[in-house]
Amino acid sequence: MKLNLPQYQFRFKQEGGKRFIFDRFRKKFLVLTPEEWVRQHFLCFMMEEKHFPQSLLGVEVGIKLNSNQLRCDIVAYDRQGQPLVIVECKAPEIKISQETFNQIMRYNFLLKVPYLIVTNGIAHYCCKVDYENQSYSYLKEIPSFEEMLNSK
Repeated sequence: MKLNLPQYQFRFKQEGGKRFIFDRFRKKFLVLTPEEWVRQHFLCFMMEEKHFPQSLLGVEVGIKLNSNQLRCDIVAYDRQGQPLVIVECKAPEIKISQETFNQIMRYNFLLKVPYLIVTNGIAHYCCKVDYENQSYSYLKEIPSFEEMLNSK
């Protein structure tokens, strides 16, 4: 499946008629769904192109909002261990909609990060949250790890 991201090398296996991809973060093979394909590519993109340290990236991070147990696809942390950015990944055939942004905003009620990213592997949207003015602005480009740290 072709994405609007650089190509990376992954390990695969076939078992029981299903294809699996190795997740180097969780150190195990996962069923290769379209969403997992996007998540694995975006994680590599964050490390290779945007220079996020692997040790500061969390995958499928569980959070509790009211009585709901939710999971963020990717959470990147700053060097002090504070959440810096939440990434919501969708399958390539899923159109990014207002509902997608509402979902990531719900996660952010708890984490209060300065950056939010939504991607389906084809389209990528990044916004910077301005808590002081209770607003957010879309960025033309996804900032690097250092750029995000320097503009918190």
